[in-house]
Amino acid sequence: MSTDATKQDTCKIGATELSGYRTRLPTITESIIASCSEHDCQTLIDYEPFPSRPVVVEIIARIRELLFPGYFGREKIDPVTLRYSMGQAATGVFDRLAEQICRSIRHECYRYEQPCTDCENRGHELALQLLQDIPAIRKILSTDVRATYDGDPAARSYDEIIFSYPGIYAIAIYRVAHRLFELGVPLLPRIMTEHAHSLTGIDIHPGAEIDESFAIDHGTGVVIGETTRIGKNVRIYQGVTLGALSLPKNAGEQYRGRKRHPDIEDDVIIYSGATILGGDTVIGARSVIGGNVWITASVPPDTMVVMETPRLIYKTQGSPEHFEP
Repeated sequence: MSTDATKQDTCKIGATELSGYRTRLPTITESIIASCSEHDCQTLIDYEPFPSRPVVVEIIARIRELLFPGYFGREKIDPVTLRYSMGQAATGVFDRLAEQICRSIRHECYRYEQPCTDCENRGHELALQLLQDIPAIRKILSTDVRATYDGDPAARSYDEIIFSYPGIYAIAIYRVAHRLFELGVPLLPRIMTEHAHSLTGIDIHPGAEIDESFAIDHGTGVVIGETTRIGKNVRIYQGVTLGALSLPKNAGEQYRGRKRHPDIEDDVIIYSGATILGGDTVIGARSVIGGNVWITASVPPDTMVVMETPRLIYKTQGSPEHFEP
C-alpha cells in the first residue's frame, strides 16, 4: 500500500474517532446547563443587559485621551484639531459611559430587588457629571506626575512618566474610578481599578481617599484598601500594603463599610515591602517607614521606623566556614 493511501486511511479513522467524541457533547452540555440552576452556581443569565468589561476598557482608553490630550489618541493633535479631537473623545466617552452606568444601576436594582431609580436618566446625568469633573481630575493628576518626576532621578521627562510609568496609569484610572465611586455608580469603578491592577500589579480600591501629589515608584504588589486615607505628597514603593487586620470568619457583612484601613498623613514616605494594617492606625506627617516593616499601631509625626539591621553571613566558595564583616 502506498504512503498516500495509508495517510488517507489514517485521516478517515481520525475523523471517525473525532465524530464519536463530538456526539457526547450534547449530553455534557445538558449537564452543564442543569448545574446552572444549582444554588452555589454563580451565573448572570437574564434578559436585562449588564455591564460589559470590554466596553469599560474602551472607555478607559477614551478617558485617557481627555486626561492627557495628544498622548494616547490614534491621530496627532495640534492646535487646529484640538477642538475636534476633544469633542470626538468626549462624545465617545459620554455615549459609552452613560450606557454602562445605566446597565450597572439596572443590574443592581434587579439583582437586589431594589425600587426603580430611573437608571436611564441617571446614567446620562452621571456621565455628564464625570465629564464636567475631567478638568479637576486632570489638575490633581498633574500634581501626581510632578511628584513622580521630582522623586525619581531616573525619569527624564514628564512625557516618559505619562507614556510609560505603571504608577501614573494606575493612579489616573483610580482618580476617575474614585469620582464614579463618590457619585454612587456601582460595579464600574471596581472594574476600572481591577483592569489597572491586572496591567500594573497595583491594586487601589476606588473607595480609597488619596490627596494630591501622590507617587507610586515601581508599583508592583502595591495594595491600597477601600477605607485608606492618604494625605498630600505621599510616596510609596513596590510591595507596600495598606490593608485591614484579619477579620473573624464570615464577618464580611459585619465589617462592610466600616473603617478598616490606615490613614497616611502628609509628606510620608513608605519603602518597599512595608505592611501597615488597621482602621485605627495613623502614620503621622513627615514620617518615614522603612522597608519590610510590619505596623499595626499608630506612628507619631516626624518618626522613622526601620527594621533592626539583620545579621549577614558570608561564605567562601567550597568552605562551610563563614565570617562576619
